[in-house]
Amino acid sequence: MAEDSVPTKWYWCLRHNRAESVDRCGADLLMGPYESREAAERYAETAKAREDAWEAEDERWEGA
Repeated sequence: MAEDSVPTKWYWCLRHNRAESVDRCGADLLMGPYESREAAERYAETAKAREDAWEAEDERWEGA
């Protein structure tokens, strides 16, 4: 497989406040991976939606 055919994974760097695909900071400072730069830039929306879904599932499980 050619190097240019490998899909690029994008991350949101919490240190630099930007989407990055290379020369990334440590895993403790990254959100991702995401399929595109745009998806990485929407990391906060994605994280909020996941948290809301988890909270709803917890409430359903606990019978609230």
